Amino acid sequence: MTTTLTERAAARVAAEAVTLEPVDPARDAATLHAWLAHPASAFWRMGHLGVGEVRGYLADIADHAHQDGWLGRVDGRPAFYAETYDPARVLLAGVHDAEPGDLGMHLLVAPPPDDRARRAPGLTDAVMAAVVRFCLAPAPRGRGAARVVVEPDVRNRAIAAKNAAAGFRVLQEVDVVEDGGHAKRAALSVCTRADFAASPLGALAGHGAELAPHLRPDLAEHAHRHLAAKALAELAHERLFRPEPDGDGRFVLALDGVTYRFAARTFALEHWVVDPASITRTASGPGGAGVELPVDALELVAELQPLLRIPDDLVATYLEELSATLAAACAKRDRELSGASPQVPGLLAALAPAADDADAGDTGDDDRRRADAFQAAEAAMTEGHPGFLANNGRIGFSLDDYRAYAPERGGRMRLLWLAARREHAHLAVGGGLTEDGLYGAELSAAERVAFADRLAARGLDPGAYLYLPVHPWQWQHRVPITFAADVARGDLVPLGPSSDEYQPQQSIRTMFNRTRPERHYVKVALAIQNMGFLRGISPAYMRATPAINDWVAGVVEGDPALRDAGFGVLRERASIGYTGDVYHRTAHPGAHRKMLAALWRESPVPRTAPGERLATMASLLHRDASGRSLATALVRASGIAPEAWLRAYLDAYLYPLVHCLRAHDLAFMPHGENLVLVLRDGVVRRVLMKDIGEEVAVLGDRDLPPGVERVRGVVDADEKALAIFTDVFDGVLRHLAGILAVDGVLGEDRFWAVVADVVDRHGAEHPGLAGRVDLAVPRFAHSCLNRLQLRNTLQMVDLTDQSASLLYAGTMANPVER
Repeated sequence: MTTTLTERAAARVAAEAVTLEPVDPARDAATLHAWLAHPASAFWRMGHLGVGEVRGYLADIADHAHQDGWLGRVDGRPAFYAETYDPARVLLAGVHDAEPGDLGMHLLVAPPPDDRARRAPGLTDAVMAAVVRFCLAPAPRGRGAARVVVEPDVRNRAIAAKNAAAGFRVLQEVDVVEDGGHAKRAALSVCTRADFAASPLGALAGHGAELAPHLRPDLAEHAHRHLAAKALAELAHERLFRPEPDGDGRFVLALDGVTYRFAARTFALEHWVVDPASITRTASGPGGAGVELPVDALELVAELQPLLRIPDDLVATYLEELSATLAAACAKRDRELSGASPQVPGLLAALAPAADDADAGDTGDDDRRRADAFQAAEAAMTEGHPGFLANNGRIGFSLDDYRAYAPERGGRMRLLWLAARREHAHLAVGGGLTEDGLYGAELSAAERVAFADRLAARGLDPGAYLYLPVHPWQWQHRVPITFAADVARGDLVPLGPSSDEYQPQQSIRTMFNRTRPERHYVKVALAIQNMGFLRGISPAYMRATPAINDWVAGVVEGDPALRDAGFGVLRERASIGYTGDVYHRTAHPGAHRKMLAALWRESPVPRTAPGERLATMASLLHRDASGRSLATALVRASGIAPEAWLRAYLDAYLYPLVHCLRAHDLAFMPHGENLVLVLRDGVVRRVLMKDIGEEVAVLGDRDLPPGVERVRGVVDADEKALAIFTDVFDGVLRHLAGILAVDGVLGEDRFWAVVADVVDRHGAEHPGLAGRVDLAVPRFAHSCLNRLQLRNTLQMVDLTDQSASLLYAGTMANPVER
């Protein structure tokens, strides 16, 4: 079947309609024979073949598992022939170090029918542009290559110029033996999507505009309005300004020279839900008064600066993080609208499957289905943090880095490994785990042998080293540069990638094993700036992490109330850090001490049973590109009353957190990404807490083992209660209450009544504990997150004394006051 380039990934160039179709040996042999016999095709070395031999050649190509032949037409007439092949298996095996996604290509443009004639001007440009675009375009529109590989004869000056015009870069000259035994000296060359997009022929094919296809006006307008609505809502929530009522559910915010008007609903905990489509921005000064201006989230922050008081030296940094967040919002919406990322109906089908579809196979298939649904939901999240405005900054990522490593891309990657000299590194393992047990589970026997052989080949003793996983970005941007001296002296030895594929999680440093979902998450240092911190990992913190996790897990598993609630923690079982660099010997600690460390955390997959599904708790606050809420969809699909659905969720989430605080002085960081929900039939049955080592705190003076003492942070009773009021009520539940109310699922009065019932039930079942943390007080301190980031976008809080870093804006009314 013929497919046009405009429809099937070959480009329409100027007025010419260019098509590609699979070659038909019987039909096309005579045409190809005439082209190959022409002197212009001399570099193909097939001019001596007869028609039957050409037919046999084309049949071999068509039947080959790793090659394909394509007949190209211009305005319906045969005009060129192209071949695509796997360079790892055909022609270049042993010559080219093929990368995943490499695709080889050959191109023959039909010679002019008359020896004295010349090809139509621009024909070869159009054909080359179309073929390269076809190779790079995703399936089913094209071949889906990451790079196109060619190996033209070095004497062929014409094709060298054409390749250069298409963006091909010569890697090296190599000797290639072609079919028939002919040898040639070839200019091995590659072309990536970015290379082609930036090339003259890429622009000719209309591909240049696709360098960043998500940055277009319609997507940007939606992203600006969404982010502006969030800014108006969250900054009003934090009392940085107060919009005034403007009648009929509308509000007005008058700033210096500009006025905003918008429709909004307000709820308990001073929660605002602003309608993005309703926002207007008009000039309010002399001369331009009443002139409507575009809604621009960056301009909004600039206009709010007198109220926000971002330090002058950090304004640009904050705006850059906000701009990156805006770009990510455009990309996420583009993926949803194109079908590359599932919207709510698809997520619902995966997370609440029909009974006949739920885990009907063997155990391995069950695990795979659960892992697939879990990771589909993880990649589908579009909001980031529900409270922070600049939550997808990722300063340090290029566009290619974003595409490779951003969680919402849902891509897979391989971790790189370093050997770190033992005397300059530490490995801590939890109870019941050994070094051999850790590496034996996370690396195959073949990988461990290969790593040891690489060390031995350099004259190094493998026993003198520990193995440290590294993010590919960190490998490229930090290891050979920031730690150049350590690599040069052999304290750090690059070993290469391991075989398992991982998927980045919303907490961008954490990777989920897609090859073996039952194996550990791996959390690695990543020296990019994101949401108020450089995302490193401290080796000093890592030393005690497994011991802290073992102690917390022991507390949780030893408590009957927590066991009955199904509450669990995903332990961080092992950690590793490198401290042999010069940065660990400077007078003051800094971010450079947090660039080479990692930990291994339990996967939730082995903790699930047939019929159960996993999802990040962030999914309960997710709305898709059409505005549909996943929480609303789950409630409606569950077949139970909304209040019963909410109570099941709170019994699994809120009740254990209240109990941990009252019974054990134990506080977590229970925001959406730090909990994994276990669902059955669309209902939350239990939750698993993660990110323990860096986030857990003991807010009292109970006895702690020596290695766990780091997590103690004694505070008074009022601040202790904020572990529920701020982190749960304000950080999570107010957003969910607003979603269910706006969608007409459950009014906020009934929502908070169920919350109060769950808190009261804990008090009734544990009367001796209720007085330790009073959650029924009339008001509580209003702790503000964005104020922290606005104060210092480089480091929101001092992790060694988080309590002292908090900022408050008075008090708020408690929606569960008794």
